[in-house]
Amino acid sequence: MSDKDKIKKYTEAAETCIGDESEDKEAEKESLKKNKVKDDAVKKLEAELKSAKQEAKESYDRFLRVSADFENYKKRTSREMSEFRKFANESLIKDLLLVVDNLERAVISSKDNACSDSSVVEGINMTLKEIKKIFERFGVKSIESLGKPFDPVFHQAVMQENSDIHPENTVLKELQRGYTIHDRLLRPSMVVVSEKKPKNGSDKDK
Repeated sequence: MSDKDKIKKYTEAAETCIGDESEDKEAEKESLKKNKVKDDAVKKLEAELKSAKQEAKESYDRFLRVSADFENYKKRTSREMSEFRKFANESLIKDLLLVVDNLERAVISSKDNACSDSSVVEGINMTLKEIKKIFERFGVKSIESLGKPFDPVFHQAVMQENSDIHPENTVLKELQRGYTIHDRLLRPSMVVVSEKKPKNGSDKDK
C-alpha cells in the first residue's frame, strides 16, 4: 500500500472517529436535555404536590375551626334556649306573688276572726296550695328567712329591733315572703333584723 493510500486510510479512520465523537456528544447533549426536562417536570410536580398539601392542610384547619365554631354556636344556642324556657314566666309569676300575698293575709286574718266562714278559709287554703304547686313546677321556691342570718342578697331589711335572745343581724320577722326561681332571686324577703340592745351602763355614762 502506498503512502497516499495509508494517509487516506488514516484520514478516513480519523474522520470516522471524529464523526463518532460528534454523534456521542450530540447524543450526550440530547440526553442531558431530556434529563433536564425530566428534572424540571419532577420539580414542578413536587412543587404542585407541596402546594396541594399546603392547601389541603389549610382547608382542613379551616374545617376544624368552622366545625368548632358551629359546635360552640349549638351549645350557646341550646343554653340560651334553656335559660329562656326557665325564666320565660318570670314576669307573670312576679305578678302572681301579689295574689299569693293577699291570700296568705286573708288566711292569717281569718284566724283572729271567730265569725269567719271556715269553708271560705278552706277554699282560700286550697287555692294557695294549687298556686304553690304550679310554682314548684316552674322552679319557684320561697326563701326561708326567720331565724336566719341577714343576707343582703335575699333579704331587704326595713326595720331593726333590739333583741337579747338572737345574735345581731338575725331575721326576727318576715313582713313579706321572698322567692327564687331556679335559684335566681325573684323577690327579696322584707324583714325585721335584730340589733344589739344598748347596755345600761352606757346609758348611765351618758
